[in-house]
Amino acid sequence: MSDATTPRKAPADTASSPKILEGRLEYELEPALLVRALTHRSFAYENGGLPTNERLEFLGDSVLGLVVTDTLFRGHPDLPEGQLAKLRAAVVNSRALAEVSRGLDLGAFIRLGRGEEGTGGRDKASILADTLEAVIGAVYLDKGLEAASELVHRLFDPLIEKSSNLGAGLDWKTSLQELTAARGLGVPEYLVSETGPDHEKTFTAAARVGGVTYGTGTGRSKKEAEQQAADTAWRAISATGTDGEAGTGAAGSNGSAAAAPEPAPSGGSDDASASGGTPASDGASAPAGTPADVPDSADGDAAAGPAGAAQAADR
Repeated sequence: MSDATTPRKAPADTASSPKILEGRLEYELEPALLVRALTHRSFAYENGGLPTNERLEFLGDSVLGLVVTDTLFRGHPDLPEGQLAKLRAAVVNSRALAEVSRGLDLGAFIRLGRGEEGTGGRDKASILADTLEAVIGAVYLDKGLEAASELVHRLFDPLIEKSSNLGAGLDWKTSLQELTAARGLGVPEYLVSETGPDHEKTFTAAARVGGVTYGTGTGRSKKEAEQQAADTAWRAISATGTDGEAGTGAAGSNGSAAAAPEPAPSGGSDDASASGGTPASDGASAPAGTPADVPDSADGDAAAGPAGAAQAADR
C-alpha cells in the first residue's frame, strides 16, 4: 500500500520532440518559447499551472490575420470588401487551420493532459488550430514579422490560391440564400442531427427551402454539415430553370428537387435553424442574420478584421 504522503507523479509528456517540428517549420526557435507554444491548457493544469500557449495563440491569430488580409488586398485589387472578407474567412478558420496543422503532423508535438489525450485531442480541429496560431505567434516573437510572414505564406498560399477559385463554394450557405432569393423561393433553413460520443460526433444536416429538402450533408461539426448540405442544395436548385422547368442534375422531372432524406432532430432548440436576413449583393458582406458562416471568436472562423482569425468554441 502506498504512503498517502507520497507526492503524486506528474503526468508524462507524450509529445514528440519539438526539434523535429523545427525542421518542418524551417526555423530554430528559442526552446522555452516553442515549448510554451505547444503547451495546451489541459497539460498545464495537470502539471501544477504551467504557462499555456493561449497568449501566443492570441498573438499568432493577429499575425496570421494581418498577413492573409494583406495578401488578399494586394492580390485582388478589384474585389470589393465583402468578397475579400469571404476569401479571408475561407482561409482563416478553424477547419482550414486544422488541415494545415495536419500537414505538419502538429498534433504529435502538442503537450496534452490525460483527459484530452484520451479523447482524441491530438486530432481535434480546435486544438490544432489554436496550436498553429501559437506557433506563428512564437515565430513572430523570436524571429520578427518578416519570418512569421514567410511562414504564413509557405503554409497558406496554396489555400489562398484554391479559395480564390472557389466562386460560390467560398460560402455555400450565403450562395444558397442569394440563389433562393433571386428565384423567389424563400429563406433556407437547416435541420441538424448528431450521432456518436462527445469526442467523435458526426453531424448530419438537411437544407430545406419552402418546405422541400434539396440537399443533405455530413461533417465533424454542425457548420461543416450545413455547408455540405447548402452545396448540394445550391447545385440542385441551380439545375432547375428559373421558371420551374427542370434542368439537368439533382432536380426532379417537374422542376422541383427530389426530396433528400432528412436527419431526425437530435433535440435542442438549435437542431433546426432558419437562416434569416437578406442575401448580400455585388460582393458585399452578408448582413447580420444571414446564413453566412461569418466566423467569429466563438466558432473559429474569423472574417472580421485582421485580428479576427480562427478561434472556436469547438476547440
